[in-house]
Amino acid sequence: MKKKISIILTYLTILFNTNLQCEEESKILKIGLIAPLTGEFAELGNSLLYSSQLALDEIGDKNVFIVPRDSGHNDKEKLNNAIKDIKSKGIKIILGPINNEDFNEVKKFNDLVFISPSNISPKFSDNIISIGVSLESQLTSLINFIKKEKKNKTVIMFPENQYTSLIEQKLNEMNLDSIRTFKYNPNPQVLTGEIETLTNYSQRKNNLKLRKKMFEDKDDEQSIKALERLEQLYTLGDVNFDSVIIIDFGNNLKSVLTSLVYTDVNQDKVLFTTVNQWFDESIFYENTIKTIYYPSVNYKEFKRYNNNYFKRFNKYPNEITILTYDALGLIYYAWKKNGNLKSINDFSFKNKIKGKIGTFSFKDKRVTQELEIYKTENNKFIKY
Repeated sequence: MKKKISIILTYLTILFNTNLQCEEESKILKIGLIAPLTGEFAELGNSLLYSSQLALDEIGDKNVFIVPRDSGHNDKEKLNNAIKDIKSKGIKIILGPINNEDFNEVKKFNDLVFISPSNISPKFSDNIISIGVSLESQLTSLINFIKKEKKNKTVIMFPENQYTSLIEQKLNEMNLDSIRTFKYNPNPQVLTGEIETLTNYSQRKNNLKLRKKMFEDKDDEQSIKALERLEQLYTLGDVNFDSVIIIDFGNNLKSVLTSLVYTDVNQDKVLFTTVNQWFDESIFYENTIKTIYYPSVNYKEFKRYNNNYFKRFNKYPNEITILTYDALGLIYYAWKKNGNLKSINDFSFKNKIKGKIGTFSFKDKRVTQELEIYKTENNKFIKY
């Protein structure tokens, strides 16, 4: 009998200690981070690590820890080993991967949750949540803005490259059938000719030529003044759209803008908008465009984040690291709200979440960012 009681007491002691340990562990949040901490993309990987540390400092909770591991770049073995090592420490949630090409690998770890800064898909994908600024979120913000500006003949322009089919797929999923699309060759030598076709440039040029002939042989004051006004023009007649959304960036975007101006698209009548801008100041030197609009993260918060990062680490961060910064805050919010993080369902919030880059919505297992509209004007970024 005494032996039986002893066994029961031993069992209860083990159970109590186990429950106590679980209770203690529930008060600690350990988050894995997989990033290329060595190799070609080490600077980006370490920037993500520094960004996470900055977020920890702001959260100020000593029970939250980051466990970083090197995932390498295009190295499946290294990626898998990094995840296995993190998992062995009882960690259920991981920041990363940064590349959506690694998604098939991390999906194998279906008992873990991955928060990725990728912007390829806003939908929850198995055990992955992508919080990057998706094309869908940007287009939704732009289309709402264009409607407010009372424009109703929009053309969405995008280049023919490795992302063309993906863009077309997303446009189809968004049911934007009422909006025209225009694919262009990114080669500047071909691009201008294609945009001449889009803008009916030759016909508008000929319209001007014919109109000028009407007044050239007349010497009355009214005809002379009409001819003087026509001499100031390059073309005559409007294009058959009143707004454009250019899905491009960098020098390619500048080439498109230059071609639109060359074909004499009236900037007072046509609204120029674009996507994928991270407050790139080089666009200030594109003097052909007076004003261009785009959806983006909150500029003040973006600047504040960059300045805080520089003060702490004496260098400026990669632009996407603010996504990791926000992701850590998101994880912390979910942990405090749920008391624990067990699956991807713990991130299906009914309410909107305000982060540094903007406001998140997680309705129907889809991440949507409520972005703000900015414009470039007089070498400044101005919130619309």
